[in-house]
Amino acid sequence: MPPWMRNHRHTIVATIVLLFGLVGCQKGSKDNKDNKDKPTAGSNQGSGKGSGQGSGGMSAPVTPPKDIDSKDILARTETSPEVYVKHVLLGWKDLSAARHGQLDPRAAQRTNEEAAKLAQDLAAKLKADPDSIDALVKEHGEDPGAKSGDPYIVKTDTPFVPEFKNLAIRLKEKEVGIVKTAFGYHVIERVGKPAPDPLESADILARTPEAGPVQVAHVLIGWKDAPASQAGRVTDKRALERTKEDADKLAKEVLAKVRANGDMAKLMKEYSEDPGTKDTGKPYEVSATTQFVEGFKNMALRLKMNEAGLAKTQFGWHIIKRVPPPPPPPPDPLETVDILKRPAGTAKIKVKQILLGWTEAHSVDERGSKRDRKTLEKLVKDTVAKLKKGDKIEPIAAEISEDPGSKAGIAVDISPETNTIPPVKNMALRLKVGEVGIAKTEFGMYIIQRIE
Repeated sequence: MPPWMRNHRHTIVATIVLLFGLVGCQKGSKDNKDNKDKPTAGSNQGSGKGSGQGSGGMSAPVTPPKDIDSKDILARTETSPEVYVKHVLLGWKDLSAARHGQLDPRAAQRTNEEAAKLAQDLAAKLKADPDSIDALVKEHGEDPGAKSGDPYIVKTDTPFVPEFKNLAIRLKEKEVGIVKTAFGYHVIERVGKPAPDPLESADILARTPEAGPVQVAHVLIGWKDAPASQAGRVTDKRALERTKEDADKLAKEVLAKVRANGDMAKLMKEYSEDPGTKDTGKPYEVSATTQFVEGFKNMALRLKMNEAGLAKTQFGWHIIKRVPPPPPPPPDPLETVDILKRPAGTAKIKVKQILLGWTEAHSVDERGSKRDRKTLEKLVKDTVAKLKKGDKIEPIAAEISEDPGSKAGIAVDISPETNTIPPVKNMALRLKVGEVGIAKTEFGMYIIQRIE
């Protein structure tokens, strides 16, 4: 996913929204919630803020970016539940995203006035000839992922930056509009739904999807011209050196091996380019509300047990097999087993957390990676004792938590539908207000306190 597609405060969860790395504990979901109705930084706020420092530390006056948004389209109340769009992204040198190296170098050479004029010129060309969108994207577009020629799917709940999504879902087919985000002007055209790739498992995709959750394992095979590769979201050298034709051939070969009951974990380790699962062989849990890329989710929710299918996304080919859910691991001695024996609640609750890792399970925080099990056990027990005594969780989390969201004191909303790591959700939904529980995850021990 290109960075402009999501709220740019939504940093860690690029992986959750896409497919890879179901990491953290709703940090990104919380960020999204907090920012849902707030303007994206740089929009209608003078995106050149802070530039032009003069002597004495005084800032030169900043001219607000030119407003060329398609207000007539944005004013519509009728929206579409799903649209396919292509767009030309144009930045300029005073844009915050450009200053942070998130846009094409051409943006650093362009003024806002030049970007606005070019956006309006391109919109006029598209209105006169809607079929010229691919050529204009290739020539002028500054979103690498858009240059593959594949459209983006936009739904009302897709976690794209709000301004982009608000215009996209209001466009009629072949209609063109302009909207500004923190990443520049987007000249957007709604296009028709593309025909599926001939290699995709069309018979499976024709079925009615389940609500889930289902467990699926997959092998990802990318190629150098895939949108995610073009956008710098793929780092596997094999994908970056592979042609689409070679990817097609390899995907068919791996699918045949999976359908012949090949060892899925071994095939993932040998062929997959998904950094989140290729070495672990772990399946993903997918439900109708899980925010994975559409092509992956659409296939996963239509597979029968032990069946495999081939799906295409912006990351490449996914050879997906539905597998039985893994047996629950035995509880860790530190986990609060008595709480886990209770029935789970169904209401939406609010919790705060502390993450503490050790050498066998930790986040990127060095403290966890260097901590032995004995030291962990003492720290967890001492921390829980303080919380049960009545100490506030926020200052403790700020000092010792190894999860950025909980360290900052962010409260997390959790419900049965929440897309967060299962051990955290399972514990949280059984807590009473004020109660503390401990859950073991692959990132360490989460000390969870329900606050509402």
